[in-house]
Amino acid sequence: MAYQKSKLARVNIDASTQKFLDISEIKDNVVILRDGTLRAVIMVSSINFALKSEEEQNATISAYVSFLNNIDFPLQIVIQSRELNIDNYLADLRKIEKEQTNELLKMQTTEYIQYVNELISMSKIMKKSFYVIVPYNPLSDKQKSFFERFKEVFQPVNLLKMKEDKFQKRKADLFKRVDNVFGGLNSMGLNCVMLDTQSLIELYYNVYNPVTSKNQELADIQQLRVDG
Repeated sequence: MAYQKSKLARVNIDASTQKFLDISEIKDNVVILRDGTLRAVIMVSSINFALKSEEEQNATISAYVSFLNNIDFPLQIVIQSRELNIDNYLADLRKIEKEQTNELLKMQTTEYIQYVNELISMSKIMKKSFYVIVPYNPLSDKQKSFFERFKEVFQPVNLLKMKEDKFQKRKADLFKRVDNVFGGLNSMGLNCVMLDTQSLIELYYNVYNPVTSKNQELADIQQLRVDG
């Protein structure tokens, strides 16, 4: 009886957690939210602004101002700070140490492993990732009438999995915005890449499961398919 109550409580917790997630589906490199709007996520590199000359700094600022002035839709900039996991890196080093035949190099590898272990034991090494979230909302599509756009967004939950033709149209409009953002970011000397479906799933998995994701990696989406 106690087991059944525990199981029921767990199901209720899972159900209540799922209810608060805004994501309806992730496919074709796009995040589909429950309200029918779309999101693309761009990972962006960083630059060391302080090391640039005054002329280069002014050019970067000017490019950023121009980038903001040339977009007519909202953007979300996210900076994610995570503790760097170097377990795989240390495992590779230990493998090299074990296979090393040169005694001097083997000793240097051992000392380097000890140094890295001491370094991470003294302080946490953090990794920062930078993302730009590009949205597409049918209400912002000025080519349609207000009532058409209003009807597309505020529809019953059971109709949120939109038809493929409608999704492809919205995705094309979203990717036009992505191209616009890419151009602006590149003008500032930033490298950027749009996350694909697998990377999006891993990103949200790590965000919503920060503890579990450290010990349990997410499988490739191709391996998650269920045979019918």
